[in-house]
Amino acid sequence: MSTKKKVILGVFGVLLVAFIGVVGVAAKIYFDVKSSANDTYASAERSTTLREETGTTAEISEQEPFSVLLLGIDTGALGRDEQGRSDTMILATVNPQLGQTTMISLERDTYTEIVGHGTTEKLNSAYAYGGVAMAMDTVENLLSVPVDHYITINMAGLEELVDAVGGITVNNSFTFDYEGTNFSIGTINLNGEDALKYSRMRYDDPNGNYGRQERQRKVIAAIAQKVLSFSGVTEYQSILNAISSNMTTDFTFDEMTSIALNYRNSFTNIVGDQLQGTGFMQDGVSYQSVSAEEIARVKAIADEQLGITE
Repeated sequence: MSTKKKVILGVFGVLLVAFIGVVGVAAKIYFDVKSSANDTYASAERSTTLREETGTTAEISEQEPFSVLLLGIDTGALGRDEQGRSDTMILATVNPQLGQTTMISLERDTYTEIVGHGTTEKLNSAYAYGGVAMAMDTVENLLSVPVDHYITINMAGLEELVDAVGGITVNNSFTFDYEGTNFSIGTINLNGEDALKYSRMRYDDPNGNYGRQERQRKVIAAIAQKVLSFSGVTEYQSILNAISSNMTTDFTFDEMTSIALNYRNSFTNIVGDQLQGTGFMQDGVSYQSVSAEEIARVKAIADEQLGITE
């Protein structure tokens, strides 16, 4: 097969998070990608799921819509060995029929039941207590929306991934300084280090953590657009290295390949939204309270994208 054909590395992630897929590439590239995909695979051991309870399916081989929980973990860039907390949480729905991916940011301070732990506290505590399975179960319980798959990437991985694609371009809505770097208003180019800073800044944003979530979605969309524009294989190995050493997912290689072949149009139209809450203090800790109406709004968006009808 000709190496002139495109290598498509569909990318989701603060944080990000990446899918690996190959279309018409040489055998060596194919097996390199397969090896990297195998390195990232880790199943999520869940006792039961909303899909099982409702009898619905999300078969990628049948080109059905699916959801994926994107988790940006705070360990990599901080040099810590512990499990860490999910600094970024995004529920993405992918619909090939509609040709759209919707990324819904979830406020990490959302006050909710931690499924399987018997407590009610911040949403990002679920990953710290029980890893991806507890995080998936907790988000599913919060929104009453199926969470079909997951991708995690540590923050160091985001930096490496941006550098691997040659940097990204985003439209910045206001000027700010963070950790010695100035981010001017308008269209700006970011390398990996600056993209990580751009994703992290919170306290100088007039919209607080919600503003940070919007910037994180911009970074993810910019990575995806950059990768999908590739017409050759020159930088593919750097991308694979960044992914395999920093990412885990329960997508199999066959599923990744199917996504690359049949879902590509969904990644060219990325829509952002976020679960909105109201801040409150309890026992000296800051939380976000999300109303039933807001949960119903987000659930309706996700259900529509997943083709779920009541």
